[in-house]
Amino acid sequence: MNMIKRHLSLLAPWSVLLSVLLFAPAGAQAPQPQEAPAGASTKGVELKGRAPVNPETLRVQLPKPQEAVLSNGMRVALLEDHKLPTFFLQLWFNGGGLADPPEKRGVAMVTASQLREGTKTRSSREIAEQLAALGASLTASSGPASSESVVSVTGLSDFADQTMALAADVIRNPTFPASELDKFRARYLAQLQIQRANPGFQAQEQFMRAIYGEHPGALVVPSEDVIKQLTSADLAAFHAARFRPNNALLLAHGDIALKDLVAGLERHFGDWPKAGLDKVSLPPPKPPEKSRVLLVDRPGSVQTSLWVGSMGIERDSDDYFAMLVMNHILGGGPASRLFMNLREDKGYTYGVYSSFTGTTFPGVVVASTDVRTAVTEGAMHELSLELQRIANEPVSPQELTNARRALVGRFALSLDSPQSLLSNLATQKIYGLPADYWDTYPQRVAAITPADIQRVAKKYYDRERLQIVAVGDAKEVGKVLEKYGTVEPASPM
Repeated sequence: MNMIKRHLSLLAPWSVLLSVLLFAPAGAQAPQPQEAPAGASTKGVELKGRAPVNPETLRVQLPKPQEAVLSNGMRVALLEDHKLPTFFLQLWFNGGGLADPPEKRGVAMVTASQLREGTKTRSSREIAEQLAALGASLTASSGPASSESVVSVTGLSDFADQTMALAADVIRNPTFPASELDKFRARYLAQLQIQRANPGFQAQEQFMRAIYGEHPGALVVPSEDVIKQLTSADLAAFHAARFRPNNALLLAHGDIALKDLVAGLERHFGDWPKAGLDKVSLPPPKPPEKSRVLLVDRPGSVQTSLWVGSMGIERDSDDYFAMLVMNHILGGGPASRLFMNLREDKGYTYGVYSSFTGTTFPGVVVASTDVRTAVTEGAMHELSLELQRIANEPVSPQELTNARRALVGRFALSLDSPQSLLSNLATQKIYGLPADYWDTYPQRVAAITPADIQRVAKKYYDRERLQIVAVGDAKEVGKVLEKYGTVEPASPM
C-alpha cells in the first residue's frame, strides 16, 4: 500500500482512502444489511451486512511521466520511483495481429513468442541463463486481433545497463531459429486440439465470428493451416517491418533517473535505424444486421455453453464509463445480478459473467456461462430476463453506490502495481486520452447515473442484434433455443 500512500496522500487523506476501501470511520453506526438488487430473487441467499464507508469520492493525482525522444525516434516515458531497487520497461510496437498479412493471420503472435529464442550472438539457452544471472525477465506477446506487440523487461537497477544491453539484442537481432519454431509449432497444434475440444472455447470462437464475420477482429487463435505454413523468414519479415524504433513507445517505471535511462537506451538502441512504416489500415467491422441463434452440436454433452451479446465500443468511446458501471452491476463479479440469479438463487451454474472489450475498433459485450444441459432452458430465460431488466428498469441507488465503490476501490488498489501504472499510461498514450484521464477516473465513475446505464444497456444489448451461441447436445437444447430465433447450425472452425 506504500505507493498508494505516496501518490494519494497529498490530495486525499489516507484515512479517507482506507474508509473507502476497508473500514468504517470512527463512531460509525452498526453495519446495515446489504440491499438486494431490485426485482432480483434472493431465495436461499444470505446477504451479509456491509460496513459503512465514507461517501466522499476518492481524489487522486497520479505521478506524471517524464518524457523524451531518442535520436532514432523512439518515444520514452518514465515514472521515476526509488522505493525499490528495481525497474520495469515495456516497449509497445504499433503492429499486432491487425498488421498481419491477410494470408498469414497469426504471424505477429508467433513472432512475439519466438523473439527470445535466439539472436545473432546468443542462443535461446544463453539468453535464459544470462537473464537469470541478472535477476531479470523478458517476455513478449501479441494477439491475433491485437493492435500492438508488447515486450516487457524487469530487472534490478544495479544491473540496468547490462539488462538493457541484453534486451536490445533480443529485440533488435532475433534470428527465429527453425528448430525453435518447429518446437513451438508442435506445442501449439497439440494445444489447439485440446482447446477445440472445450465447449467454452468453441462458443467463444463462434461468437466472435458471429460478431465480426471475416474481419480480423474475429480471430481468437490462428488457424492450424497458417501455423503449419509459417517459416522463420515470415517471422523475420514481420519483425523487420514492425519492430522499429520510430514505431515504438517505451514506458518505464522504477529506480532509474531519466538521464540515465535515456543514456542507456541511446547506447543500446540509438543506432537502431528508423524505417518507413506501412500504416495499419483496416475497414471498420460491420455490426450484425439481425439477431441470430447459432448452435454447435455436441451429442451427449452434459452441459451447454452459452454466449449472448453483440458489438460494443472502441476504447476511447464516450460510453466507456457507463459501460464499466453497467457491466459491473450486470455480471462483473460474484455480487452481480447474473451471479446472484443464476448461481446463488437458481443453482444453474458455478459461474456466470458479463464483460466488454474495445481497442482501436469496436469490441464486444457478452454474457456467458456453462450450465447443465437439463437447465439450459431456465438459464437462457434468466439471462434474457436480466439483459432486458438492466435495459428497461433503473438500477437501484444501492446497486449503483455499491458498483461505484467497488470500481473505485479496485482502481485505488491497482495503483500499488508498477504494471498497472504502466498499463494505464499505455492506454492513455495509445488511445489519445486526456492527460488527466486517470486522475479523474473516480469522478468519472461517480458521475454515472441510472439513466446512463439504461442507455448503454439498450444500445449494446439490443435484442434485435443479439448473437446467441450455444454449444451443447442439439437434440436436448435445440427446441429451447427456438424461443429466441431460428436456430442455425454453426459452421466448422
